[in-house]
Amino acid sequence: MVIVDYGVGNLFSLKSSFAFIGQEVTVSGDRDVIAKADRIILPGVGAFADAAEKLRQSGLDKVICEKVKSGTPLMGICLGMQMLFERSLEYGEHKGLSLIKGSVKYIGDVIPSDLKIPHIGWNALHFGEKKHPIFKYVNEGDCVYFVHSFYGADCDSSVIATAEYGASLTAAVASGNVCGCQFHPEKSGKTGLAILKAFCEWEGEE
Repeated sequence: MVIVDYGVGNLFSLKSSFAFIGQEVTVSGDRDVIAKADRIILPGVGAFADAAEKLRQSGLDKVICEKVKSGTPLMGICLGMQMLFERSLEYGEHKGLSLIKGSVKYIGDVIPSDLKIPHIGWNALHFGEKKHPIFKYVNEGDCVYFVHSFYGADCDSSVIATAEYGASLTAAVASGNVCGCQFHPEKSGKTGLAILKAFCEWEGEE
């Protein structure tokens, strides 16, 4: 398993979380190393446009998309999840990886004006009728940690969890062998570790 290092993420805490559950991971921005991975984590914090540009300049965008096509499970985390969408409207319009249908939009357009942005804190997860395999070790209402000002929109068919913050916001998405979490599993205690463990066992599903 490889955590993609493209210069935008706190990779140490993520690697430490996998080590805690007994999973050996490699942190790398080397295309050849990523091309051999049996599963991939795409992290990210900061601005969408900068992250997308770094992925393109390094050629890692193509490697990631090729790996997904070949069936390799991929998890995007926070900005990494947002990168999975077709586009982001964060300070302009920017192209994403188009691995999940939908857009990234400002939460200020859908939440009450008295709520603080960014959305920072612990919020309960809510699942649909069928719980996705990456949540098999967690329960409805378990809390995870969020830090974000933008959210996944226009993606109803891919939403596998939501969280309430003045509105129902996308907390996680999945399509085929691709999944993404808007929250930070590596900062979400036992619940987050349980989600990472489930991802390590997940082979992807249509």
